[in-house]
Amino acid sequence: MNNNGANVGIVIVSHSPLIARGTADMVRQMVGDSVPLAWCGGNAEGGLGTNAREILTAITSAWSEAGVAVFVDLGGAETNSEMAIEMLEPARARRVLICNAPIVEGAVMAAAEASGGAALARVVATAEELSP
Repeated sequence: MNNNGANVGIVIVSHSPLIARGTADMVRQMVGDSVPLAWCGGNAEGGLGTNAREILTAITSAWSEAGVAVFVDLGGAETNSEMAIEMLEPARARRVLICNAPIVEGAVMAAAEASGGAALARVVATAEELSP
C-alpha cells in the first residue's frame, strides 16, 4: 500500500488516438474516478504517431504523489515516453515507470490495483504479469 493516500496515476500512450481514448474509457468504466488517468495518441496532423510533449502533458495531468504508470503500444511510444520522463524534474521522474505490458489489459489491471491503494511497484508488477 502507498502511504500518502493518493492512488497511482495511469497514462495511456498509443500511436492511435482512438486506441488511447478507448483504453482510457475502459479504465474509467472499470475504476471510475478513483485513479488519476490521462491518455494521448496520434501526431499533430491527426495521423498515427506519438509526441514526447503530449506525453509529458499527460503525465502531468495524471500526476500523483504515489507515482504514474505509463502504458505504451509500440516502440516509438516507449521512446517518446522515455523522453517525456527525462523532461520531468528528477524527483518526479523517479516516480514514473513505463510498464512492459499489453496496453489494454495492462492498463485495466494496473488501474484496478491502483484503485485499491497499491504502491507503484505493485501496480507495475501486476500489469507486467500479463507480458508473454
